Amino acid sequence: MTQGSVLIVEDDSALRHSLHSTLQALGFTVADASNGENGLLELRKTAYDVVLLDLNMPGIGGMATCHKMREAYPRLPIIVLTVRDKEEDKVLALDAGADDYVTKPFQLSELAARIRAAVRRVRTPVGEDTRAIQIGDVAIDPVTHRVTKRDEELHMTPKEFELLHLLMQHAGKPLAHNRLLKTIWGSEYGGEREYLRTYISQLRKKIEDDPAAPQYLLTENYVGYRFRQE
Repeated sequence: MTQGSVLIVEDDSALRHSLHSTLQALGFTVADASNGENGLLELRKTAYDVVLLDLNMPGIGGMATCHKMREAYPRLPIIVLTVRDKEEDKVLALDAGADDYVTKPFQLSELAARIRAAVRRVRTPVGEDTRAIQIGDVAIDPVTHRVTKRDEELHMTPKEFELLHLLMQHAGKPLAHNRLLKTIWGSEYGGEREYLRTYISQLRKKIEDDPAAPQYLLTENYVGYRFRQE
């Protein structure tokens, strides 16, 4: 049985072929595209579990491709491959809709582990807790996948939505870094606290009146994060 289906969107032919053969040898079903336009066409023809997307491509480019993929396929896991390792570049990728990013050069074993984690997440049935939650001015509805503040809809990437929903479900209780990482991203991500800092920072910009003095999304020093209880 295949470990999952992966679409590689990468303009570097040597890297694309290397990834294709390696992932195929590891048990994945693999297809590839040399640019964003072809990647989008391939997604229209075939459903994939995960997309590996290079950010530095000719044509419409990786960021624009990521935006278009996310708009068309809200639940599709997208892992971006990038040589850009600055914090602002990672934030741009995540805000474009990426679920994960891997900085080149990378270890293939690490990339394969992250792909497996993404496949498990996408194949895991959605939980039964579909209650809408409102705390203060912030409301989240898992059925419509909407977040509002004072009745104004806020744009959320899929991972931002999942993280916010988990925190609001446990309002008033501190959730440890490891628990947040493993629940939202998978067991391979227990030590990736940079992910949390990036996502928490982005969420605060969206839901707080003053992100520097948060009233909803609170830091529990040396532990994790807590959403304010009503």
